[in-house]
Amino acid sequence: MNSKAVAKLAKVSVRTLHHYDKIGLLVPSRNQWNDYREYSEADLAKLQQICFFKACGFSLSEIQVLLASSSFDRKQAFDLQKKYLLHEKERIDLLLATLDRSIQEIKGGIIMTQEEKFIGFEFTKGNPYEQEARECWGNEAIDSSQEKLKSLSENAKQDLSVKMNTLFVHLATFVAQDPASETVQVEIDKLYSAFNQDFGYHYSLDAFAGVGKLYVSDARFTDNLSQYGSGFAQFLATAIAIYTKQA
Repeated sequence: MNSKAVAKLAKVSVRTLHHYDKIGLLVPSRNQWNDYREYSEADLAKLQQICFFKACGFSLSEIQVLLASSSFDRKQAFDLQKKYLLHEKERIDLLLATLDRSIQEIKGGIIMTQEEKFIGFEFTKGNPYEQEARECWGNEAIDSSQEKLKSLSENAKQDLSVKMNTLFVHLATFVAQDPASETVQVEIDKLYSAFNQDFGYHYSLDAFAGVGKLYVSDARFTDNLSQYGSGFAQFLATAIAIYTKQA
Protein backbone atom coordinates (compact mmCIF):
# COMPACT_ATOMS: atom_id res chain seq x y z
CA MET A 1 0.00 0.00 0.00
CA ASN A 2 1.44 3.40 -0.95
CA SER A 3 1.73 6.51 1.23
CA LYS A 4 -1.39 8.19 -0.15
CA ALA A 5 -3.57 5.14 0.50
CA VAL A 6 -2.17 4.66 4.00
CA ALA A 7 -2.67 8.34 4.82
CA LYS A 8 -6.32 8.10 3.77
CA LEU A 9 -6.81 4.86 5.73
CA ALA A 10 -5.23 6.13 8.97
CA LYS A 11 -6.53 9.71 8.56
CA VAL A 12 -3.06 11.22 8.78
CA SER A 13 -1.22 13.34 6.24
CA VAL A 14 1.31 11.98 3.77
CA ARG A 15 3.72 14.50 5.26
CA THR A 16 3.25 12.87 8.67
CA LEU A 17 4.09 9.45 7.24
CA HIS A 18 7.20 10.85 5.58
CA HIS A 19 8.22 12.41 8.91
CA TYR A 20 7.81 9.07 10.69
CA ASP A 21 10.04 7.52 8.04
CA LYS A 22 12.65 10.27 8.38
CA ILE A 23 12.98 9.88 12.16
CA GLY A 24 13.00 6.07 11.99
CA LEU A 25 9.66 5.59 13.74
CA LEU A 26 7.94 3.85 10.82
CA VAL A 27 10.21 2.89 7.94
CA PRO A 28 8.43 1.09 5.07
CA SER A 29 10.17 -0.77 2.28
CA ARG A 30 10.85 0.93 -1.05
CA ASN A 31 9.67 -0.13 -4.47
CA GLN A 32 12.76 -1.25 -6.37
CA TRP A 33 11.55 0.35 -9.61
CA ASN A 34 10.40 3.82 -8.53
CA ASP A 35 11.66 4.09 -4.90
CA TYR A 36 8.12 4.82 -3.66
CA ARG A 37 7.28 3.83 -0.10
CA GLU A 38 5.33 0.58 0.23
CA TYR A 39 3.60 -0.25 3.52
CA SER A 40 3.18 -3.88 4.56
CA GLU A 41 0.63 -5.39 6.96
CA ALA A 42 3.29 -5.22 9.68
CA ASP A 43 3.83 -1.51 8.93
CA LEU A 44 0.09 -0.86 9.24
CA ALA A 45 -0.02 -2.72 12.57
CA LYS A 46 2.85 -0.56 13.82
CA LEU A 47 1.13 2.60 12.57
CA GLN A 48 -1.99 1.59 14.49
CA GLN A 49 0.12 1.32 17.66
CA ILE A 50 1.62 4.75 17.00
CA CYS A 51 -1.87 6.24 16.54
CA PHE A 52 -3.16 4.62 19.74
CA PHE A 53 -0.18 5.88 21.75
CA LYS A 54 -0.63 9.38 20.31
CA ALA A 55 -4.33 9.25 21.24
CA CYS A 56 -3.20 8.35 24.77
CA GLY A 57 -1.02 11.45 25.04
CA PHE A 58 2.46 10.02 24.37
CA SER A 59 5.03 12.06 22.44
CA LEU A 60 6.73 10.68 19.33
CA SER A 61 10.04 10.35 21.19
CA GLU A 62 8.31 8.34 23.94
CA ILE A 63 6.55 6.14 21.39
CA GLN A 64 9.85 5.52 19.65
CA VAL A 65 11.51 4.31 22.83
CA LEU A 66 8.55 2.08 23.74
CA LEU A 67 8.30 0.42 20.32
CA ALA A 68 12.07 -0.11 20.17
CA SER A 69 12.07 -2.04 23.44
CA SER A 70 12.87 -5.75 23.13
CA SER A 71 10.18 -6.44 25.75
CA PHE A 72 7.42 -4.58 23.89
CA ASP A 73 4.24 -6.65 23.73
CA ARG A 74 1.40 -5.61 21.41
CA LYS A 75 -1.38 -7.23 23.47
CA GLN A 76 -0.06 -5.63 26.64
CA ALA A 77 0.04 -2.28 24.84
CA PHE A 78 -3.58 -2.66 23.75
CA ASP A 79 -4.61 -3.43 27.34
CA LEU A 80 -2.82 -0.32 28.61
CA GLN A 81 -4.27 1.88 25.88
CA LYS A 82 -7.76 0.59 26.64
CA LYS A 83 -7.32 1.48 30.33
CA TYR A 84 -6.23 4.99 29.40
CA LEU A 85 -9.07 5.56 26.92
CA LEU A 86 -11.67 4.25 29.39
CA HIS A 87 -10.23 6.67 31.94
CA GLU A 88 -10.55 9.47 29.37
CA LYS A 89 -14.13 8.42 28.57
CA GLU A 90 -15.01 8.62 32.26
CA ARG A 91 -13.38 12.05 32.51
CA ILE A 92 -15.18 13.34 29.40
CA ASP A 93 -18.50 12.02 30.73
CA LEU A 94 -17.88 14.01 33.92
CA LEU A 95 -17.03 17.12 31.90
CA LEU A 96 -20.19 16.76 29.82
CA ALA A 97 -22.25 16.38 33.00
CA THR A 98 -20.60 19.50 34.45
CA LEU A 99 -21.29 21.36 31.20
CA ASP A 100 -24.96 20.32 31.21
CA ARG A 101 -25.36 21.44 34.83
CA SER A 102 -23.65 24.75 34.02
CA ILE A 103 -26.15 25.33 31.20
CA GLN A 104 -29.00 24.53 33.58
CA GLU A 105 -27.60 27.02 36.10
CA ILE A 106 -27.50 29.77 33.47
CA LYS A 107 -31.15 29.04 32.71
CA GLY A 108 -31.94 29.39 36.40
CA GLY A 109 -32.84 25.76 36.95
CA ILE A 110 -30.18 24.88 39.55
CA ILE A 111 -27.49 26.41 41.73
CA MET A 112 -24.03 24.78 41.56
CA THR A 113 -21.44 24.79 44.31
CA GLN A 114 -17.97 26.10 43.44
CA GLU A 115 -16.62 22.53 43.66
CA GLU A 116 -19.28 21.21 41.26
CA LYS A 117 -18.24 23.76 38.64
CA PHE A 118 -14.82 22.11 38.27
CA ILE A 119 -15.72 18.41 38.31
CA GLY A 120 -13.92 16.55 35.51
CA PHE A 121 -10.97 18.89 35.04
CA GLU A 122 -7.52 17.24 35.40
CA PHE A 123 -4.95 19.72 34.17
CA THR A 124 -2.23 18.82 36.67
CA LYS A 125 -2.30 15.02 36.72
CA GLY A 126 -0.69 14.35 33.34
CA ASN A 127 -0.91 10.94 31.71
CA PRO A 128 -1.87 8.47 34.49
CA TYR A 129 -0.52 5.48 32.52
CA GLU A 130 2.78 6.90 31.27
CA GLN A 131 4.71 5.47 34.22
CA GLU A 132 3.14 2.06 33.69
CA ALA A 133 4.23 2.10 30.06
CA ARG A 134 7.74 3.16 31.02
CA GLU A 135 7.97 0.32 33.52
CA CYS A 136 6.75 -2.21 30.94
CA TRP A 137 8.87 -1.28 27.95
CA GLY A 138 10.77 1.95 27.91
CA ASN A 139 13.21 4.46 29.33
CA GLU A 140 14.84 2.07 31.81
CA ALA A 141 18.22 2.93 30.38
CA ILE A 142 17.50 6.66 30.36
CA ASP A 143 16.13 6.65 33.91
CA SER A 144 19.08 4.63 35.22
CA SER A 145 21.50 6.95 33.48
CA GLN A 146 19.83 9.98 35.01
CA GLU A 147 20.10 8.44 38.47
CA LYS A 148 23.79 7.72 37.88
CA LEU A 149 24.41 11.30 36.75
CA LYS A 150 22.62 12.71 39.80
CA SER A 151 24.90 10.69 42.07
CA LEU A 152 28.11 12.04 40.52
CA SER A 153 30.12 14.86 42.05
CA GLU A 154 30.44 18.08 40.07
CA ASN A 155 34.02 17.16 39.12
CA ALA A 156 32.93 13.71 37.95
CA LYS A 157 30.11 15.24 35.90
CA GLN A 158 32.59 17.62 34.31
CA ASP A 159 34.98 14.77 33.49
CA LEU A 160 32.16 12.77 31.90
CA SER A 161 31.02 15.80 29.92
CA VAL A 162 34.54 16.33 28.60
CA LYS A 163 34.83 12.64 27.66
CA MET A 164 31.52 12.60 25.76
CA ASN A 165 32.33 15.90 24.07
CA THR A 166 35.67 14.48 22.92
CA LEU A 167 33.92 11.40 21.53
CA PHE A 168 31.37 13.48 19.62
CA VAL A 169 34.00 15.89 18.27
CA HIS A 170 35.97 12.89 17.00
CA LEU A 171 32.86 11.25 15.50
CA ALA A 172 31.96 14.49 13.73
CA THR A 173 35.13 14.18 11.64
CA PHE A 174 33.58 11.14 9.93
CA VAL A 175 30.25 12.80 9.03
CA ALA A 176 31.10 12.91 5.31
CA GLN A 177 31.75 9.16 5.24
CA ASP A 178 29.30 6.33 4.71
CA PRO A 179 27.70 5.50 8.11
CA ALA A 180 27.86 1.82 7.13
CA SER A 181 31.61 1.88 6.47
CA GLU A 182 33.86 -0.20 8.68
CA THR A 183 35.71 2.92 9.83
CA VAL A 184 32.53 4.59 11.10
CA GLN A 185 31.19 1.39 12.64
CA VAL A 186 34.39 0.95 14.65
CA GLU A 187 33.83 4.44 16.09
CA ILE A 188 30.19 3.65 16.92
CA ASP A 189 31.38 0.54 18.75
CA LYS A 190 33.60 2.79 20.87
CA LEU A 191 30.59 5.02 21.59
CA TYR A 192 28.51 1.99 22.59
CA SER A 193 31.28 0.87 24.95
CA ALA A 194 31.46 4.34 26.47
CA PHE A 195 27.71 4.34 27.13
CA ASN A 196 27.95 1.02 28.95
CA GLN A 197 31.01 2.02 30.96
CA ASP A 198 29.99 5.48 32.09
CA PHE A 199 26.23 5.73 32.48
CA GLY A 200 25.46 3.23 35.21
CA TYR A 201 23.37 0.93 33.05
CA HIS A 202 24.05 -1.84 30.53
CA TYR A 203 22.52 -0.67 27.28
CA SER A 204 21.09 -3.51 25.23
CA LEU A 205 21.35 -3.09 21.47
CA ASP A 206 17.63 -2.23 21.43
CA ALA A 207 18.16 0.47 24.05
CA PHE A 208 21.15 1.85 22.13
CA ALA A 209 19.04 1.87 18.95
CA GLY A 210 16.37 3.80 20.85
CA VAL A 211 18.91 6.42 21.89
CA GLY A 212 19.99 6.79 18.27
CA LYS A 213 16.39 7.39 17.21
CA LEU A 214 15.98 10.04 19.90
CA TYR A 215 18.86 11.97 18.34
CA VAL A 216 16.60 12.83 15.39
CA SER A 217 13.10 12.59 16.87
CA ASP A 218 13.64 14.76 19.95
CA ALA A 219 14.50 18.38 19.17
CA ARG A 220 16.45 18.73 22.42
CA PHE A 221 18.92 16.04 21.35
CA THR A 222 19.04 17.26 17.75
CA ASP A 223 19.72 20.85 18.78
CA ASN A 224 22.44 19.81 21.21
CA LEU A 225 24.20 17.65 18.62
CA SER A 226 24.04 20.42 16.02
CA GLN A 227 26.98 22.07 17.81
CA TYR A 228 29.16 19.36 16.24
CA GLY A 229 28.12 20.24 12.72
CA SER A 230 25.20 20.26 10.32
CA GLY A 231 23.70 16.81 9.79
CA PHE A 232 25.62 15.24 12.67
CA ALA A 233 22.50 14.06 14.53
CA GLN A 234 21.16 12.29 11.43
CA PHE A 235 24.58 10.79 10.67
CA LEU A 236 24.90 9.48 14.22
CA ALA A 237 21.35 8.09 14.27
CA THR A 238 21.89 6.29 10.96
CA ALA A 239 25.26 4.88 12.03
CA ILE A 240 23.81 3.61 15.33
CA ALA A 241 20.86 2.00 13.52
CA ILE A 242 23.26 0.15 11.22
CA TYR A 243 25.45 -0.89 14.14
CA THR A 244 22.58 -2.34 16.17
CA LYS A 245 21.26 -4.33 13.21
CA GLN A 246 24.65 -5.81 12.36
CA ALA A 247 25.89 -6.57 15.87
